[in-house]
Amino acid sequence: MGEHTLPGNPPIALTLRRSARARRISLRVSAVDGRVTLTLPPGLPEREALDFARSKQEWLQGHLEGREAEVQARPGARIPVEGQMLRLEAGTGKRVTPAGDALIVPGGQPARLQAWLKTLARDRLATASDRYSAALGRPYGKLTLRDTRSRWGSCSSSAGLSYSWRLIMAPPEVLEYVAAHEVAHLEQMNHSPAFWAVVEDLMPDYPARRKWLRQHGTGLHRYRFD
Repeated sequence: MGEHTLPGNPPIALTLRRSARARRISLRVSAVDGRVTLTLPPGLPEREALDFARSKQEWLQGHLEGREAEVQARPGARIPVEGQMLRLEAGTGKRVTPAGDALIVPGGQPARLQAWLKTLARDRLATASDRYSAALGRPYGKLTLRDTRSRWGSCSSSAGLSYSWRLIMAPPEVLEYVAAHEVAHLEQMNHSPAFWAVVEDLMPDYPARRKWLRQHGTGLHRYRFD
């Protein structure tokens, strides 16, 4: 339906959408990027929805102010790599190179850093997926990487595995959990008790790793490589 802005200090950008399934007006603040979505049911005047949003402006500002700030992946910034916070430094050469608590990035270019992270993520996720697939006795097909916001991994009906490359920023045991979770779907394409029994067989201590992802996973999206 379009974009609107609530005046204020600071102003709040709203995305309006109409949903046939909506029974009432609702406001949602994305935990990933802070985007505010105002959803309204069919037939409800847009004016009425905007009045509702204005009545919730203080609530919206509180949620937006509580979000962690975005971090641009440029020299001087610190980003997590396999759970370790590393300081970015510009360097020469052709390769991104870890050096103690620093990460030397050719020319300090975010795109080079992102490409390196994706390559590292593919290596770690393929290794973990191979291991759990062998333990389960269930081969998988294609492995793909994406930058998904709503899920960390998925398993298709054709046995293809897909993962968020941002898992490489999480502690290694968390990445391992997501790999075990998705491989378990090769046997159980659901989230039934039988599925979780497969996950537990592959990784008995999975609850702690799952808890980390629920508590801290959203923060991995605040690192920007534009």
